[in-house]
Amino acid sequence: MKSLFPRALLLALALASPVLMAQAPAAEPAPMVNLPDFTRLVEATGPAVVNIEASIPRTARGAAAQSGPQLPEDMPEELQEYFRRHFGLPGMPGPPGGPDRAPRRGTSQGSGFVISADGYVLTNHHVVNGADRIIVRLSDRREFEATLVGSDPLSDVALLKVGARGLPVLRVGDSRRLKPGQWVLAIGSPFGFEHSVTAGVVSGVGRRSADPSQQYVPFIQTDVAINRGNSGGPLLNTRGEVVGINSQIFSNSGGYMGVSFAIPIEVAMNAVRQLRETGRVERGQLGVRIRDVSRDQLAELGLDRPAGAFVDGVENGSAAARAGIRPGDVITAFNGREIGGSSELPPIVGALPPGTRATVTVQRDGKPREIVVTLMALAMAQAPAPADAPAQAPAANPIGLEVEALDAAARSAMGLQAGEGVLVARVSGLAARQAGLSPGDVVLRVGRRDVGSVADFRAATQDLKAGDEVRLLVRNARSTGFVSFVLR
Repeated sequence: MKSLFPRALLLALALASPVLMAQAPAAEPAPMVNLPDFTRLVEATGPAVVNIEASIPRTARGAAAQSGPQLPEDMPEELQEYFRRHFGLPGMPGPPGGPDRAPRRGTSQGSGFVISADGYVLTNHHVVNGADRIIVRLSDRREFEATLVGSDPLSDVALLKVGARGLPVLRVGDSRRLKPGQWVLAIGSPFGFEHSVTAGVVSGVGRRSADPSQQYVPFIQTDVAINRGNSGGPLLNTRGEVVGINSQIFSNSGGYMGVSFAIPIEVAMNAVRQLRETGRVERGQLGVRIRDVSRDQLAELGLDRPAGAFVDGVENGSAAARAGIRPGDVITAFNGREIGGSSELPPIVGALPPGTRATVTVQRDGKPREIVVTLMALAMAQAPAPADAPAQAPAANPIGLEVEALDAAARSAMGLQAGEGVLVARVSGLAARQAGLSPGDVVLRVGRRDVGSVADFRAATQDLKAGDEVRLLVRNARSTGFVSFVLR
């Protein structure tokens, strides 16, 4: 018995322990987080959302397509086809870049919302572009023929007016307070299903559109389901305030794929104010061609991180040119607001009216400096073409350019000083031609070396060979900027 007891006890303990552990009560599950209920929000805001039907004559449809943004002619064909299929830029076949960019059977279906009780309605430019008749349907089934007060293609905003009073109105919120992760709601008419409600979260703010004409809009990106017919409808926050206008989708199929874009309501209301006052929207312009700063430029530019907008070119006679901004500068701040990347600058500048004085902070030669500029209007007159240079024997060189000396008259016509630049007489190199160089251009610099004569140009290019990257500072009738290509 003595020998059995300990063994039995040990056996019992060995067998009991796992069983007891297995049967121990599980920990209490974490309480469920309450998901938002948008019922009251939809009931309160839904009556101010409208359906829009725009009748577009076939001739107007063609004209609207031609007037829309086009892809660059020198873009490779396979890349052009990609944009046609997946973004459907205006004037091109394929799925729409905005859910409703391509009207079908002469009718464009979209959404909108009432912004004043006396009948002003906001929607997208692309919903009503080219229309000769616009019908606005309210949630109570009333219909009104609308008048187009004005439309702005660069912000994709259109303002309509209907003959009614006492209409329900959406409150305008502040999209600048939006943060990724916040809940937002859309109400619209996807595929004609009026007053459909979809919800999601803000995915990002200050996004750049694939449509190159919309560089002045810092889009709100969401995962709210947006489809054909939602364009022009409101994006609402959880307080029932409109913070954006649903405008575009990023899609490989033409349908919703989780990435939607809305125009910030501040951008839209700035356009509304101008459309009501003057019937058109004016924007300030610096007149620079910009791109992001690359990491391999940091040491050369004296920067510690790839931030700011690198000035690749400056338009002749522009606000930037008159203020002294140069190609090679990096714009790091505008009116004290830091510029993190090149896409951040156009919306900030475009939000200001022409004539505004602004302070631009640039990094030049490794040092910061502040430059005061007076913004000009976005549409600018072209600078005069340079005067013909006297005929001289052109000089050939390894980069495929034949250049000539500039005389005093030609330099004066181009706004150049004595000893600046040589004239391109002929482009014989394929790489140079594909980079956009043409006779009449003036080469100011090869690499980091200024050229003011044919001899300077020869000395700067004589050691170049196939495979070398060439970077030229070039001035033409429109602008001064960098042109880069690889010798073949």
